[in-house]
Amino acid sequence: MHDSLRLIRACLATTALLLAGDALAQASNKWRLQVHGGADSDGVVVLQATPDGLPPQEVTVRIAAGTRENNVARAIRDALRGQWGAAYHVETDDGEDVLVKKRRGAPDFALRVSSETVRGMRITLDRE
Repeated sequence: MHDSLRLIRACLATTALLLAGDALAQASNKWRLQVHGGADSDGVVVLQATPDGLPPQEVTVRIAAGTRENNVARAIRDALRGQWGAAYHVETDDGEDVLVKKRRGAPDFALRVSSETVRGMRITLDRE
């Protein structure tokens, strides 16, 4: 019974990610990533930004088991800052949220979670 429940949860999470990816294909000047729960396993979160008129850019964030949601948000913030440079402003908000905003002159961008292998947590995205 326990394995069946895990399978159902995994299927629902995958479906939600696929639907979210389709719904978030529109570009925006600002995104909010919300981290829900801590990491029950080691894994990675792969984020993909697609600036208008430019090829997609991926950032891989490694998350260790036992990392709490606020620290997951900080890890995402730091990885985005390191990879995306000066075109975007990245900060944490409310501890578990990450805000990504374009800077003046940068194009609007679509953002999505292209894959996530960390058990026990999930990330939702909101266009702002």
